[in-house]
Amino acid sequence: MNAGAEAKYEGNGGRIYSIETNRLNFWYGDFQALIDISISIPDGLITGLIGPSGCGKSTLLRCFNRVNERYGNVTTTGEIKIMGKNIYDSDVSLPELRKAVGMVFQRPNPLPISVYENIIFGARIHSQFGAFSKSETDGIVEQALKEVSLWEDLKDKLKSKATTLQLEQQQKLCIARLLPLKPQVILMDEPCSALDTKATHAIEELMSTLASRYTILIVTHNMAQARRISKECFFMLLGEMVEHGRTEDLFLSPQDPRTADYIEGRYG
Repeated sequence: MNAGAEAKYEGNGGRIYSIETNRLNFWYGDFQALIDISISIPDGLITGLIGPSGCGKSTLLRCFNRVNERYGNVTTTGEIKIMGKNIYDSDVSLPELRKAVGMVFQRPNPLPISVYENIIFGARIHSQFGAFSKSETDGIVEQALKEVSLWEDLKDKLKSKATTLQLEQQQKLCIARLLPLKPQVILMDEPCSALDTKATHAIEELMSTLASRYTILIVTHNMAQARRISKECFFMLLGEMVEHGRTEDLFLSPQDPRTADYIEGRYG
């Protein structure tokens, strides 16, 4: 991304969008995983992406930071705009794109280094100003941990290996290490699937807090979770986008019978 891409994108109707796709298609080899996806993700909300396994949710999520391209033998057509910038333009830097569009995975994946070094790792890689001073890195670490409500728990354990933390703390740490990069969008792929009920509640509370400052797109199989935390929701089936609306409306009065069948547990 370039500097101009940091501005929020005002789409049709004057609404502010962080992500827009236009006739997005994606293939793994000869298999078409996404079919003519045209959607708009509003800025500053938690948006849910639901559908049965294999419907293309995670593939779509990974399109937004072009991570799918790491797999090889993939083809993408159509357009994706992040903050109004087409991410396939020739002047788009992949490191800058992935700085602007952070990602949290199903299982916590902290680096096998200290809590402190996990937080500062990305900031050091992406810094345009050379090395940080000790006071600067201390401030970055403290601020990031405070944003995810981990500072009080970990301020005396900053030298501890991150992989020794509880799973809830590990996942919060994975979120925290994105924040020094100042992302506009945070993608979450089943971020609570490895967590127990208490830890899931904690991560959901954190997401709700962060949504005032970041656009969050979450893939989840948990219908109750989608209803609890998302303001808007998309339903996918067999690589196609079936329905989109306010979460309350989509769950209470779906417009497509396929959406109703899925929500009511008839398949998936």
